[in-house]
This record gives sequence, structure tokens and C-alpha cells, in this order.
Amino acid sequence: MTASEIQKQLFQLQDAQYRAFQGKLIPGMEPETMIGVRTPALRALAKQLYKAGETEAFLSDLPHRYFDENQLHAFILSEMRDFEGCIEGVCRFLPFVDNWATCDQLSPRAFRAHRPQLLEHIRGWLDSDHTYTVRFAIGMLMAHFLDEAFDPEYLRLVSQLRSDEYYVNMMIAWYFATALAKQYEAALPYIEERRLAPWTHNRTIQKCVESYRVPQARKAYLKTLKETPHNRVVQ
Repeated sequence: MTASEIQKQLFQLQDAQYRAFQGKLIPGMEPETMIGVRTPALRALAKQLYKAGETEAFLSDLPHRYFDENQLHAFILSEMRDFEGCIEGVCRFLPFVDNWATCDQLSPRAFRAHRPQLLEHIRGWLDSDHTYTVRFAIGMLMAHFLDEAFDPEYLRLVSQLRSDEYYVNMMIAWYFATALAKQYEAALPYIEERRLAPWTHNRTIQKCVESYRVPQARKAYLKTLKETPHNRVVQ
């Protein structure tokens, strides 16, 4: 199936009211670049195309014109079982990801069984100067390396990142809040010693306070570590 034929299918799934709502969730996204296809419909189409083996032309047709095409692209990559093909597709696609939603929806199932190989790519992505490539790398560390594959070294890698980009810093905060829920003893020194940038430090604490996974006693302690102009440590 050609890329233009898939685009026609997307327009057949268009929901104008959803398009207007969705546009408000993604700052900077031009309305004319959004079709307005609901996420369940995009996921279903991705599964259908992948099972039918009709994705090659679409995945090669970069850059896409519409946000919904990027979303569909992310969902197709997430369906792939072959790690080598998937990682090749992800590396080709990441430079064209231009918003948090597409970045965060990209979650390939093929990565789960190939963490050592994935980690090599994550290290490279963390060094990128592209906002959403860095955000994706942090997200993959959060998704795949905070449980049985955890290593304290990964906390250090993320803590050393410094960026002026809101969507990178928000993901760093999300990562450390999740680490404090899953690997509290290892992650706590990064907050106690204020190893994160001030805004990210405070946003991490806020996310922990809002999380149901962090016990109340720990929330109370973390609140005492919030950075203010009076206790700021010069790094």
C-alpha cells in the first residue's frame, strides 16, 4: 500500500471535533498539519497494516506531512518484532519527531528482549542535539532500565544532562520521580545533594508528591528538599 493510500485512510477516520481538542494539547502544532484521528483508530490501523505487510512504502516516506501520520508511524514501529529492523526504523524516524506526543507514543515491543543492544543506542541518543531524540532516550531508560535491568550508572547519565528545552527537562524530572518510586535508595542522593538543575530538581519532587507510588513519609521528606533561593547550591 502506498503512502498516499494510507493518508486517504487516515482522512476517512477523521474526527473534526477531536482534531480541535487535540490541537490544544500540543503547543506549536499548526492546525493544518493535524487530521484528527483518535488514538485507538491509529493503533488499530497500525496493527492491520503491519500484519498485512503493507508498511514499507509508508515508513520510507519521510518526512510526513501530518501529525497523524507521525503517530501512525510510531505505532507501526512499536508493533515490530524484529529488533534490527525496528532499531533501524527508529533511528531513521527520530530526527523527524517534532512533538512530545509522538515521542512518548513510540514504545517498540522489540526492545524488551534486546536491552544490551538497546542500551548502546540510548547512549548515543542521549548525546543528540535533537530535543525529542534525547527525550526518547530518557524515556527508554525509564521504561526498560528501572527494574531488573537497573544499574545506578543510568541515574548518573540522566543527571548529567543539561538542557534549555522544556520537554527534555520534564522527562528528566519524570525519570527521577519514577526512579524514586522504584529505586529509592539509589536515586535519593541525587535529590539530597541537588545534582539536578534547580527547575528539574523541584519538578521531580512535585511529581513524587503527586505520585501514588511514593509513600507519604517519603513525600514528606522530599518536600523538605525543595530548592529555594535560600538553600541553592552552586554547582
